[in-house]
Amino acid sequence: MQITRQADYALRAMVYLSKLEPNQRAATSQIAESKNIPPSFLAKIISQLSIAGLIHTSRGARGGVTLSRPAKEISILEVVEAIDGPISLNECTISPEGCPFSGDCPLHGIWCETQAELVEKLRKTTFETLTNN
Repeated sequence: MQITRQADYALRAMVYLSKLEPNQRAATSQIAESKNIPPSFLAKIISQLSIAGLIHTSRGARGGVTLSRPAKEISILEVVEAIDGPISLNECTISPEGCPFSGDCPLHGIWCETQAELVEKLRKTTFETLTNN
């Protein structure tokens, strides 16, 4: 499994926003420049993060982007799933009935266990954790 470039950029943008003071806003141009994200690509990402309820956006002279909740309440998992959808190491972890080997597969348990561990690690890792390191 490899997250998309879009999810990677979203995570970088969220790290940037996590370092801001409470109620401080950032212009998307600042985020794009600081994190080396193409501005047009960032606009799409910002929209998706806003729809997911992870950030607030506002226009105008005092506009910008800010986290919708404290960094300690937003996990890496939320951001990745907002951009890429649910994490799946293999098709069989989402829909085992679609696998022709589902009844006799020595790998199915490993995939499910590994996916569960990964999801739990991403769920437990907040942006506050990332910005304090």
